[in-house]
Amino acid sequence: MTTFDDILKEAGAFGRCQRRIFALLCLVSLPFAGVYVGIVFQGFTPDHWCRDPGVAERRRACGWNLADSRRLTVPLINSSGVLQHSSCEQYEVDWNTTALTCDTLELDLSGVPVTTCKDGWEYDYEGRQSFVTEFDLVCSDGWLVDMYQATLNVGFLVGSIAVGYLADRFGRKMSFLIASLLNGIAGILVAVAPNYISMLVFRTIYGFAVKGGWMAAYVLITEVVGVEYRQMVGVLFQMFFSVGVLLLPLLAYFITDWRWLQVVITAPYFLFLSYYWFIPESPRWLLSQNNSSKAAEITEAMAKENKKKLSKNIETLTDDNADSSTASFMDLIRTPNMRKHTFILMFNWFTSAVVYQGLIMRVGIVGGNIYIDFLISGLVEFPAAFLILFTIERIGRRLPFAAANIVAGASCFITAFIPDSMFWFKTAVACVGRLGITMAFEMVVFVNTELYPTFVRNLGVSVCSTLCDVGGIVAPFLLYRLAVIWLELPLIIFGAIAFIAGGLVLLLPETRGVPLPDTIDDIEFPDRNKEDPLKNQHMSKLLQSELTNNKEATTV
Repeated sequence: MTTFDDILKEAGAFGRCQRRIFALLCLVSLPFAGVYVGIVFQGFTPDHWCRDPGVAERRRACGWNLADSRRLTVPLINSSGVLQHSSCEQYEVDWNTTALTCDTLELDLSGVPVTTCKDGWEYDYEGRQSFVTEFDLVCSDGWLVDMYQATLNVGFLVGSIAVGYLADRFGRKMSFLIASLLNGIAGILVAVAPNYISMLVFRTIYGFAVKGGWMAAYVLITEVVGVEYRQMVGVLFQMFFSVGVLLLPLLAYFITDWRWLQVVITAPYFLFLSYYWFIPESPRWLLSQNNSSKAAEITEAMAKENKKKLSKNIETLTDDNADSSTASFMDLIRTPNMRKHTFILMFNWFTSAVVYQGLIMRVGIVGGNIYIDFLISGLVEFPAAFLILFTIERIGRRLPFAAANIVAGASCFITAFIPDSMFWFKTAVACVGRLGITMAFEMVVFVNTELYPTFVRNLGVSVCSTLCDVGGIVAPFLLYRLAVIWLELPLIIFGAIAFIAGGLVLLLPETRGVPLPDTIDDIEFPDRNKEDPLKNQHMSKLLQSELTNNKEATTV
């Protein structure tokens, strides 16, 4: 029996057609980076302190500079052994009824009572206008900034399942196009949101479509290339996310208003609607839907663009699992191996999201130049992609995947106990952790696609990746709340779950050089399929025939 992998060898495993599709779909990862980590700039929290209208008036009358007015507005507090001006308290002074001199050196407010900010805040904008400064999301409302990222991940959580289901029922291409349209509309609504609540609502809708569309694009490209190119396109597709990470600080440097930055991040999704004319539906998915004629038509068009000729066996192109093409969640957990794969992959998605986002957001806690720090964190991701490409065909998937998690965990533990006085050494070890978790994050995506059969592949990736979204919801609260207890405590948690994830990966099968599974039997009986694939096909037909006869006998 002819399989789609056999046809791809004739049509060109990675010919001109696939390279064109690959180049177009890689662009999808660029704005996704802006959506995913854009909060670093859009939610930038500058240095701030209480605003006192009385002090502001005196500053104009007496010619005080900003430092003088700040010293006369807010008290000094002890923060981790360092004296610094309070951001959330102010001196309780009535400047309008108290006769005071303009000489700031004569003003001693050390014994004056303090209170919480009453008239808003002053910001040292540093050239950036963020939604934090626009809606005053500081001090007691600072946790609302975490909600901005959490609601995005809530959208990811619901959308990845919904769009994943639609992609398995109605096609990868159509789901991607619908998601792109929704992305464009919701992204613009975020940019024009009149208040904080509406911004969160639109942000949730934005997240609903962004990740689902990205996953549909990823599955589509992995399904139209040969098995020998599958991991390469998967890794490079994700590497474009790192390119987006590098472009983001450049855009943010020149576009200092968070609303306009949101518009620029969203604009590409409208351009992606033109892909209707430039990318085909996945022939592999069409086969799983019993639409072999359309699959043959697309495959012939691919072969023509690749300047290849197909033999007559294109007419026999079928899918063994076409009669079970309706995907459901139960398919992921009904049988032992599928169940094991699902739970292990879920935990690894969760770990990757928590540690990856946690290490990025930790850069903001330790201070520094926001643009340079973000750029460095993006550069660290590129070696990860090349290390993956170098190892997965020489060593396999399982060992590099497990090692990446374990290295990330060890780096987190070590970083936590390096004293702050060894700043550069601590930064270097943290970068190794970022490198490890980036490798793990990139590998879990394509390993996930290789461990599920065609008819449930998109749903499987989407369901497992929902734990990534749960991790994204947890990460900001885990980082900031535990850091209040001890700045390095989050790193201990990150290290522990990364170690566990690495150990669980060793329980997964190796998928190097193995064709994409088409049926659940390919997952449950991999050794049997390797030993005698022709015999298995024959036994499968006999089994189906026997089941049909039994059903007819029962009916009679």
